[in-house]
Amino acid sequence: MLEKLTASVLASILVLSWLAGTVSCSSEARLQVATTTSLYDTGIWDYLEPYFEQEYGVELDILYAGTGIALEYGKRGGVDVVTIHDKAREEAFVSEGYGVERVPFAYNYFLIVGPESDPAGIKGISPEDAFKKLLETQSVSFVSRGDDSGTHGKEKAIWAEAGYDYEIVRQAGDWYIEAGRGMGPTLLMASEKEAYTLTDIGTYLSYKRQIGLVPIVDKGGILLNVYSVIACNPEKNPKVNYEMASNLVNFLTSPEIQELIGNYGVEDYGMQLFTPCAGNEPVP
Repeated sequence: MLEKLTASVLASILVLSWLAGTVSCSSEARLQVATTTSLYDTGIWDYLEPYFEQEYGVELDILYAGTGIALEYGKRGGVDVVTIHDKAREEAFVSEGYGVERVPFAYNYFLIVGPESDPAGIKGISPEDAFKKLLETQSVSFVSRGDDSGTHGKEKAIWAEAGYDYEIVRQAGDWYIEAGRGMGPTLLMASEKEAYTLTDIGTYLSYKRQIGLVPIVDKGGILLNVYSVIACNPEKNPKVNYEMASNLVNFLTSPEIQELIGNYGVEDYGMQLFTPCAGNEPVP
C-alpha cells in the first residue's frame, strides 16, 4: 500500500512539475501590453497585433485604459510594456525605475471639436484662448475625459497655459462635465449634448461618422500628441518578459511597421491617423 501511495505521490509530483513547466512556457509565449484608449479605439492594435504575433510566435494581451491606469499597471508589475501619450508622466515612470527607456514611435494632434455652428465662437483662436472663452462664457458644455488619461493630462496643460487652476475649472459650473470614460465614449457623449471636447485626431476620425461634431480648433503647438512605447524594468519586477517587450519596441520602430502605421486609416479616412517618428521626438 505504501509503495502504491509513494508511486501515486511521485506521479502527482511529476504531473504538477509538467504543468508548472507548461504554465511557464505559456507565460513566455504571451506579452502583456497596457495601452491608452486612443490607440485601442482607433483599431491600430487590432491591425498590428497579427504581424507581431506571427513574427515572434507570441500572443499579445492588450489591456486598454487611460494613461494613468496603464502606468499603474506597469508600476505594479501587471504588464510587460506600456504604450501611452503623456511625456511628463512617461519620463517620471522611467526616472523612478519602472520603465527602461521612453521611445516615441508615432504622433498626431489633438483637436477641440464641437457643434458645426460653433455656438461659443472659438473657431480660429488658440487652444488656450478657446478654453478661456469657454470658461468665461459658460454658455456651452465642455465634456472632459476626467479619467487621468493622456488626453485629460493635455487638457490640464491647456488650462494651465490659459492661466487657470484646473481644480477651480472643474468646479466652475454645470457646463463642465467629467465623463470618466475613454475617448470614444466621451466623443459620443459630447455629440449627444452638443458640447465641445478635446480629442486626438485618430479617435475623432474613427468616430466621425457616428457623431455630429467637427474640428473647431486644430492649430497650436500645445496640441502635439506623441505616442511612446516603454518596456517595463525587470529589475523592479523579475516577472517582466523583458526580451519580448524589447522585441515590441523594435517592432514598432522598424521601417516596415512604421510604414504600416503611417498608412493606417488613409484609405478609409483620406488622411493619416498617425505619423510615424521611429524614436525621434517630434517638435511642436
